Amino acid sequence: QLQLVESGGGLVQPGGSLRLSCAASRFTLGYYAIGWFRQAPGKEREGVSCINWSGATTNYADSMKGRFTVSRDNAKNTIYLQMNSLKPEDTAVYYCARGYSSGCSERLRDYDYWGQGTQVTVSS
Repeated sequence: QLQLVESGGGLVQPGGSLRLSCAASRFTLGYYAIGWFRQAPGKEREGVSCINWSGATTNYADSMKGRFTVSRDNAKNTIYLQMNSLKPEDTAVYYCARGYSSGCSERLRDYDYWGQGTQVTVSS
């Protein structure tokens, strides 16, 4: 069964950093765009970032620009999300998802396989 597994979440103080990983199994991640999304309690799931199949194109939600960086290592079948200058409002469960195609999309319905999520909590 195809799988995406996120890791790297945890508790961090405001201003701190975390690096999330999204490891793919049983498919070649390098053919697909991968999106990062997050969902805070009581809120809808929202887009965080996306990286196209080659890594040449990356997109970020406005509130993440300049703080988050998405990258991929297709040889390791893994996507990364480096999160710096974290704020309490970044607290959420973070998910990675495989796009139907090789290009990025902001729409949740354009993603078919989702990981189980990893919790990020930003608090002092």
